[in-house]
Amino acid sequence: MTIPDSGFMMENGASCLPCTPEEEKKIVNDLRNESERNLKEGNLYFVISSRWFRRWERYVGMDADENVIGNQSSDSRHLNGASSVVAERPGPIDNSDIVQNGSDCDCKENEIQLRRMLMEGQDYVLVPQGVWEKLHEWYKGGPALPRKMILQGVYHRKFDVEVYPLRLKLIDSRDESQSIIWISRKASVAVLFQKVCALRGIEQDKARIWDYFNKQKHGQLFVSNKSVEESNLQMDQDILLEQVDGHHSSRFGMDSTGNELALVSLEPSRSSLTIAGGPTMSNGHSSGYRSNLYPGSSLSSGLNDIDDGFDAYNSVRKGEKGGLAGLQNLGNTCFMNSALQCLVHTPPLVEYFLKDYSDEINTENPLGMHGELALAFGELLRKLWSSGRIAIAPRAFKGKLARFAPQFSGYNQHDSQELLAFLLDGLHEDLNRVKQKPYIEMKDSDGHPDEEVAAECWRNHKARNDSVIVDVCQGQYKSTLVCPVCSKISITFDPFMYLSLPLPSTITRAMTVTVFSGDGNGLPLPYMVSVLKNGFCKDLLLALGTACCLKSDENLLLAEVYENKIYRYLDTPLEPLISIKDDEHIVAFRIQKKGMGKTKLVIFHRWQEKSTSDYLKSGAELFGTPLVTYLGEDQPSGADIETAVSKVLSPFKRMYSSAKAHIGKENGFLSDGLDEQCSSSDVQPVENGEREGTSSMDLSLLLLLTDDRVMNFKAFKKDTLFESGQIIRVVLDWTEKEQELYDASYLKDIPEVHKAGFTAKKTRQEAISLSSCLDAFLMEEPLGPDDMWYCPRCKEHRQAIKKLDLWMLPEIIVFHLKRFTYGRYLKNKIDTFVNFPIHNLDLSKYVMNKDGQTYVYELYAISNHYGGLGGGHYTAYAKLIDENRWYHFDDSHVSPVNESDIKTSAAYLLFYKRVRSEPKVEAGEASHSHSIS
Repeated sequence: MTIPDSGFMMENGASCLPCTPEEEKKIVNDLRNESERNLKEGNLYFVISSRWFRRWERYVGMDADENVIGNQSSDSRHLNGASSVVAERPGPIDNSDIVQNGSDCDCKENEIQLRRMLMEGQDYVLVPQGVWEKLHEWYKGGPALPRKMILQGVYHRKFDVEVYPLRLKLIDSRDESQSIIWISRKASVAVLFQKVCALRGIEQDKARIWDYFNKQKHGQLFVSNKSVEESNLQMDQDILLEQVDGHHSSRFGMDSTGNELALVSLEPSRSSLTIAGGPTMSNGHSSGYRSNLYPGSSLSSGLNDIDDGFDAYNSVRKGEKGGLAGLQNLGNTCFMNSALQCLVHTPPLVEYFLKDYSDEINTENPLGMHGELALAFGELLRKLWSSGRIAIAPRAFKGKLARFAPQFSGYNQHDSQELLAFLLDGLHEDLNRVKQKPYIEMKDSDGHPDEEVAAECWRNHKARNDSVIVDVCQGQYKSTLVCPVCSKISITFDPFMYLSLPLPSTITRAMTVTVFSGDGNGLPLPYMVSVLKNGFCKDLLLALGTACCLKSDENLLLAEVYENKIYRYLDTPLEPLISIKDDEHIVAFRIQKKGMGKTKLVIFHRWQEKSTSDYLKSGAELFGTPLVTYLGEDQPSGADIETAVSKVLSPFKRMYSSAKAHIGKENGFLSDGLDEQCSSSDVQPVENGEREGTSSMDLSLLLLLTDDRVMNFKAFKKDTLFESGQIIRVVLDWTEKEQELYDASYLKDIPEVHKAGFTAKKTRQEAISLSSCLDAFLMEEPLGPDDMWYCPRCKEHRQAIKKLDLWMLPEIIVFHLKRFTYGRYLKNKIDTFVNFPIHNLDLSKYVMNKDGQTYVYELYAISNHYGGLGGGHYTAYAKLIDENRWYHFDDSHVSPVNESDIKTSAAYLLFYKRVRSEPKVEAGEASHSHSIS
């Protein structure tokens, strides 16, 4: 008989593949599209491990469809046989890599929690409920991780799936017990009361709940429709439960002497806003003032000073310096803290927000946030410059951020540059002096002198945009586009607030891959090759092919081995190498090109105990690395499988063995004893440990058909025929006899991709300079196919040649080093060290507008990103100008740092201020030799 596919089998041997890969793909796409058309709050989505989901996408061909290369060469297409490799059907849904272990999880029963710091795309994907139900019906597995869709934002509403609900620590003052409350940040305080009272067995009218952030009472929570997010409750913070029936007193309401404290609501006043300052800066000058903003209006910052841990209206204690306060981490908010510290140490912004800026608040700008973002930022800046070294918890500011920029809400890690871009733009719109923006039609240069066109463009820009951000942070660049067909030249002058510079990286990565012979021509050997860190699988295959002397008629098939199974095939040439982690085990199989595309044979290894009755049990333990080969026959038989297995095992034969009696033929093929185990041509299902007609003691090796999970087994005969082009999986049972015949040690303990400390000598990579990054940014390049330019002369979209030039530089210039690259699933980080000047950054040669001025800059702040993606950490370096001293801001921890130590490969955002006089000759000279604008 002919077996159609051994991909999956039930216990009775019948196939249970519900759909073809193409049908699965269509069903899932249809369900996804239907879900997109019916977005609403409360819709259920499910979290699935990206690792498993990528395997499924490869299986149904979705990954291949979305990674088509238009002009891909035949060499790269056939380098690893990607066009001919059949992806295996994934096993059960496996979310074990994204959930907390039982010992780490404080939840009960079925409340399985996700690991922290996961990134969507890289670590997990979100699928609608209908998709999950189908995938679970087809594949089983789990665990199920349902999450609800919420609606976020005030002026810019957006749907989002709440992957990480709010986790609150409930302290019951009656017995000082602690419990965990999980609740949506969009849930009302009334729902929080219901959860708390149900959990602690207390009537709602006898319960009093306090915001107990940092173990201090900040304000009493009252039953209302106000959300817990609007109440500024943060991830992992404490809330305090008290009973108010008079029978329970609490030590939580007493001061240090044991006296009871007056418990009052600490909600801020909602009367007319008062902007009050008065901090003493490190230079000793006071900027105190008090003025009412829009008297009688209802506009209010809504900020709670005590909520942030400091009363901003109190002056700093005598002798303490301003600007040295840290910011508490509120749950993955180091990205926000880093960007904020850089901004609040920007001299012109410090001067501006410590003065009365009330007249410039624009509450009517539809592009702004009605002045609330500027008020929140100004309030926070004054606190940081007024609190000495007391760390501030920016809960109120984070609440405003969540309202106006829902992309930064929740407790995932974000990008400090993306936050900086939002803050600069948002502050500009909130402080825009232009109340009614005039309509101005954009014109082309039409051959006019650059000076005239640039001046007109800047006037037009200022007619619509006029704020302290424009005054201080905005420059102008010249953009030139040239049509490749008609040579039409288009010149425009556009404003910028920061420059995103590419990193021309040559950083390499050492990777170890174990190469196996797919036709039994040699033993496996590990090869360490050096590839570009930001390269692709095709680069690894090229390097590996050179290292192992790959022949012209051979291909390499890359695969990841996990738990003694083939976890995935790396069969896409443009698969980024960052998808391969250092602790993974990667193998490559040398395959004859002529054989690829036919029937793939995967051989698993299973260790059996002495008892022959154990041969057929599914509980036996897998070991070693699976072997992969191809069957060249158009309709392979069971005998062909035996021959192929014997051939790939031949290099593992020991030189001499006491098990000679078990060798079937001199050519190394398996014993003919396999014929005796089947009494008919039909395939018989294997039941737990019992198979009729089996005589395993006559065999040197026992082969059984299995499924992709290696859970079910079937016998086969030599004359059993299989369909060509499918994947056949067999399990090879090993006993002590087989150990004597073959050396299985070559199959075990294959090396990791890269073991820390494995290489004795590290190659020091050449550092790149900031100027080389700037040169790369200004380099002429063609537009991408997805970014075509409409040529007004050709009347068609063209792939124009683009050239950027700097025309006018601002007082404050921010360089964004583009360390992160984005793929479909993965976000890669470039750790290249960029050598940037601290003093004497002369940009004059880059400025095309020759107005006779010099453009020399001095560094005053850095936003750093350390570590990898998802689990990385942001800090900041900032210089107190009046002290001429650098400090390290690591969330709430602030410490001095030597200037010589601030240049690291973690630098991500560089903040420079313009110096108006001649630059320093020596770095150690006093800063008063400059006039800083």
